[in-house]
Amino acid sequence: MIRYEKFAGFKGKLVLVGFGSVGQGSLPLLLRHLDISPSQVLIISGDDCGRAQADQAQVAFKVCPLTPANYRKALDPILDAGDFLLNLSVNVSSLALVEFCHARGALYLDACTEPWEGGYTDTRLSPSERSNYGLREQALALRQRLGNGPTAVLSHGANPGLVSHWVKQALLNIARDTGRDIATPQTRNEWMALACSLDIKVIQCAERDTQTAKPFKRIDEFVNTWSIDGFVGEGLQPAELGWGSHEKYLPADARHHDFGCNAAIYLQRPGMRTQVRGWTPLTGAYQGFLITHSESISIADYFTLKQDGELRYRPTVYYAYHPTDATVLSIHELSGRNLTLQSQTRLLMDDIASGTDALGMALMGHAKGVYWYGSMLSIEEARQLAPYNNATSLQVAAGVLGGLVWALENPDAGIVEPDEMSFERVLEIANPYLGEMVGQYSDWTPLQDRQALFQEDVDLTDPWQFKNFRAN
Repeated sequence: MIRYEKFAGFKGKLVLVGFGSVGQGSLPLLLRHLDISPSQVLIISGDDCGRAQADQAQVAFKVCPLTPANYRKALDPILDAGDFLLNLSVNVSSLALVEFCHARGALYLDACTEPWEGGYTDTRLSPSERSNYGLREQALALRQRLGNGPTAVLSHGANPGLVSHWVKQALLNIARDTGRDIATPQTRNEWMALACSLDIKVIQCAERDTQTAKPFKRIDEFVNTWSIDGFVGEGLQPAELGWGSHEKYLPADARHHDFGCNAAIYLQRPGMRTQVRGWTPLTGAYQGFLITHSESISIADYFTLKQDGELRYRPTVYYAYHPTDATVLSIHELSGRNLTLQSQTRLLMDDIASGTDALGMALMGHAKGVYWYGSMLSIEEARQLAPYNNATSLQVAAGVLGGLVWALENPDAGIVEPDEMSFERVLEIANPYLGEMVGQYSDWTPLQDRQALFQEDVDLTDPWQFKNFRAN
């Protein structure tokens, strides 16, 4: 029998809200690596999906979709001081649950900062207000209002989550490989100074998923390797990106926010209709979707360097996502239906035949060009490492495990983002579930092999301008 290391002891209740692909994939890791019994765990789900797995694990399972009207009544008799609420749901307000946990003295972690159902597409709100930037500013305002208290980790799966820690490891690797003898930075100012001195212009969350399933996508069907509701919700938000200090050309459809940290911009079009060029070691160059993610804003803000109130340095940061080929076709069909979701959906899991999810952070513009650092996890490896997972869900589950253990070890940190946590500790816990951790350099630029068939609006003098990455 394999004996798994127990990273943390826990005497309270662990309440999982939401039990889709990430929740189902995370449960085996939590039971393996936390010193808890199944009787301490309760799953609250919006439907019966995953009930059989919960029964097999001898974990209590309750169907109760949380809404603004009932969440307090539903959680009031369940959650006590010292308990842990793990929110892996969609369409349930993260900030409402954070505030509830704070009042109860309970710890909290989610994999994405979510609004209540309809929040992403509420036309009563401006695109700026319903953006991830807007949600993050609400979270920062809540942190200011609540002050110190039980730890609440925001947005800690794979991306957002692990990717913030990979950026720090990548910076150290680049520094080492360019002949710098430096100690690991210990403060935000030291990390900012390192990124600035290395001249990192672009930090691209670069993901290429080659997992394939049988049967292939059918007409009027949306397929994906993780939450379809979650992905479509993100894809319908305005495309967002951290806006770097080196950028010379503001896109015509771009807008600045008129509140908050001013580290990001948004485009007047959804992410599912915005395409950008990227690069991974798995397939080389690719064209992906600029899907809004909170790491695009938090990383850009974290590495913003100002002197005397003036911006000196900030990298451009965004997510360039090429999901499975079947998912790409699903997106094109969805777009053709004027963004009305198909009548059938399918979460790819046991029907996946082969493929790898390459998820990493590509740091660009430094002396060695491009450096991609991240996880290359095949479906075969994922199935060997943990049940109820594909390559995509296991990368997220590894981030959930790492973030949750860190929270248990640091129970009084208040509201925190991944960028503020110990990257070394989180990666120590997560790495065994991430397949091959790859760091690879490339001389690729978004101008490479560009055919001069049309008069494109590009900057040949600076390949790292965002206009050169944009593909539509």
